[in-house]
Amino acid sequence: MFGLFKGDPKKKLDKEYKALLEQAMQAQRSGDIRKYSELTELAEAKKSELDRLSSVD
Repeated sequence: MFGLFKGDPKKKLDKEYKALLEQAMQAQRSGDIRKYSELTELAEAKKSELDRLSSVD
């Protein structure tokens, strides 16, 4: 019953992953390759965590 109001962690991770990719794209377009690399690395970490959660189900 109380799980009804709990958010879906996969949905949250997917949203964060997409936001990081968007930020990385904007950094790349502005020429900040270092920031692009950092954001891409963070996005890939979110993606691997998301994949790990998906494989558990």
